[in-house]
Amino acid sequence: MAGHEFFEPADRKRPVADPTAADPLAAEESRHSCDPAFKHGVVVGFDGSTSSERALAYAIGMVQRSRAGLIIVHVANRLPTTVWAGCEPPVFVDVPDHRTEVLGLELACADYLAEVPWILVERGGDICHELEEVGREYEADAIVVGSTHGIVGRIFGSVAGRLAKRAKRPVVVIP
Repeated sequence: MAGHEFFEPADRKRPVADPTAADPLAAEESRHSCDPAFKHGVVVGFDGSTSSERALAYAIGMVQRSRAGLIIVHVANRLPTTVWAGCEPPVFVDVPDHRTEVLGLELACADYLAEVPWILVERGGDICHELEEVGREYEADAIVVGSTHGIVGRIFGSVAGRLAKRAKRPVVVIP
């Protein structure tokens, strides 16, 4: 069983829970429905980079051994509007990111994913927050990410390091 689906595209607004609803938790759960076949699966952050490809390969091995589902997450770009507007605090704008569609097609044609059940989830926002949020929604057993190399990771902190500090589930960092 293989395939891919696109959940929560970055350019689509998420529905807001009704503040007058009797049970706000029920509204929250209906907003984040996920395929029960992927509950307790493995979440992997993927952007097509070499480090994310290594993380994906490791996550595939984890899924094969545990007979779980693989939740591949691509977090679309968000840019701060402070660059253009000079406003405070920073306001973030979703930038259309067609990279998820390209990644989905590449993954759908990949032989190495033919033997595992997988889905592709697109999110927009902070990478660490979105990976942890997807992990929470799917009650994932682990989150797998590749390590960040380069000056950007040194200046702003790596995704793997920030995720390991804040996650409420095991985080596996692949060098």
